[in-house]
Amino acid sequence: MKIRSVGICLKEAQPQAESTVTGLAAWLRDRDIEVVADENCAAFAGLVSRSREQLASDVDLIVVIGGDGTLLSVARATHTRSVPILGVNLGRLGFLTEINLDELFPSLDKVLAGELQIVSRMRLDVRAVRGDQELACFQALNDAVITNVALSRMIDLEAYADGAKVTTYHADGLIVATPTGSTAYSLSAGGPLLVPGLEAILLTPICPHSLTQRPLVLPESAEIDVRVKGEDVALTVDGQSGVDLHVGDRVRVRRSEHPVGIIASPFRNRFEILHEKLRWGER
Repeated sequence: MKIRSVGICLKEAQPQAESTVTGLAAWLRDRDIEVVADENCAAFAGLVSRSREQLASDVDLIVVIGGDGTLLSVARATHTRSVPILGVNLGRLGFLTEINLDELFPSLDKVLAGELQIVSRMRLDVRAVRGDQELACFQALNDAVITNVALSRMIDLEAYADGAKVTTYHADGLIVATPTGSTAYSLSAGGPLLVPGLEAILLTPICPHSLTQRPLVLPESAEIDVRVKGEDVALTVDGQSGVDLHVGDRVRVRRSEHPVGIIASPFRNRFEILHEKLRWGER
């Protein structure tokens, strides 16, 4: 894949990253690569700012400088377009932003040489439905979370997979996650870790009233239908977008036809990232 244009997206309010952005823009221009930047860093690079949606529609590669939340926001801005994303972490090593700042230029050298692996991360097509009306539609890289918004109240959620009833969850909520999202909210709720290349959908109840209601891994072909049985319920997608739900509303989830391509770190493998992030083996 020939890289002719690169978009730079920066986490909001990060003035300390100015030297990184200006250095990156100069490095790319020296290689005759067009540089486009979002509103958080365009001024650093002396460019007219572009929205992330505009940027993602035009470039061959996006460099995200920030954390996993920033990468999730950029992935949402790509909509259905497949454009590879290189995530650079400003702080501690992230699950999605796998590259450290001092690894940025060596990684880009490998990208331009065609040596880096692009891992296809599945997304979920998430739709909130009320009767015959579709309330909202989202593309989830991490998860769709259905929770109560009232203080100290449980909710009832009927979950179906391919038309067959799975169970009624009496819990604080339910997480429907991708393998990528298994290291996010689902992990905190006691869900299993899934390797990113696995094709599966994960159902993880949040603080279920019954301890026998455990996380469930379903095939990626499963079509999930969650029916809301109470009030004060909300759907949140990737922790950043969402919609309020009422009794009788349904959340329909299936594998999206539009995955996201994340450039894998050339310096550590998936298990080394887990070792470092989760501190496996330490006492």
